[in-house]
Amino acid sequence: MNALDDMVSLARSAFEQAHTPTELENAKAQFLGKSGRITELMKGLATLSVDEKKSQGAAINVAKQAIESALQERRAALAEAELQTQLKAEALDVTLPGRERPAGGLHPVSLTLERIEAIFGSMGFDVADGPEIESDWFNFTALNTPADHPARSMHDTFYVEGGSPDAPNLLRTHTSPMQIRHAVQHVKRHRAALDAGQGMPEIRVIAPGRTYRVDSDATHSPMFHQCEGLWIGENVSFKDLKHVFTDFCRTFFESDDLVLRFRPSFFPFTEPSAEIDIQFQSGPLAGRWLEVAGSGQVHPNVVRNMGLDPERFIGFAFGMGPDRLTMLRYGVNDLRLFFDGDVRFLSQFR
Repeated sequence: MNALDDMVSLARSAFEQAHTPTELENAKAQFLGKSGRITELMKGLATLSVDEKKSQGAAINVAKQAIESALQERRAALAEAELQTQLKAEALDVTLPGRERPAGGLHPVSLTLERIEAIFGSMGFDVADGPEIESDWFNFTALNTPADHPARSMHDTFYVEGGSPDAPNLLRTHTSPMQIRHAVQHVKRHRAALDAGQGMPEIRVIAPGRTYRVDSDATHSPMFHQCEGLWIGENVSFKDLKHVFTDFCRTFFESDDLVLRFRPSFFPFTEPSAEIDIQFQSGPLAGRWLEVAGSGQVHPNVVRNMGLDPERFIGFAFGMGPDRLTMLRYGVNDLRLFFDGDVRFLSQFR
């Protein structure tokens, strides 16, 4: 019996000296393993008499239970020690100040769009909205763009499912369709007065939004923004266009010495047409002519497609790229930065 007590004491000592689960399992094998001391004693019972087997077997079982109890205690102690170590390593100091979550901000292009809307709103322009998946008629036909125009090529335009072979659906290539939709609804609201020979409130609207073309490089993106403008009335001239857009540019760039140039060009939906260039008189871009918009007097066919008499109603339209205006205003040299989602870049505009 003393030998068994000594074995239990020896096992407890071995377990106490084990500092990892692996060391503990190795110590266990010495006493409870297939070749352990308890197993060897159990094997030795075969040579004893029946009475000796009973007494000796009972004593061995008591010793075995004591060793297993010591093993479980040590396992629990190691597990608790490991848990405490982990908790200590992951402990939070609740007295430390919290991590500040920086406030978000608008995208630089969104800031530009808001600025454009505010400036034209001060001039009495409404803001139009419309679908980005557009019909062929609103995107091309109503704007005096014939079927053989290069803009209808699949190299320029994203066509989508729906519509018909003669009138397919597409991702709008500009926001001018919103002008047509707005004008058509405006004319419908005042049709009775027009048919009676009475006047109609002028159509004065801008149409900002996303547009899509098959193009991608440092200054072009398959998805980009445009802002079209339209002013239709009975006495609206090219002079009004020059005054409105000059006032807009000088207000947008906060520069009274900004110079504008209207350069003759061609667009199917305006006649005459002009590209609009600006020139800064100071700063890093001083002296350079920079193209910022296209413009012109609305073509009679387009006025007619709005449901108006081009002999009576006249006006102008323009189209500019808010992305390009944003690049000029903030000194950004690569359009793709606006769409990469790099927080380091975007956070500068908060």
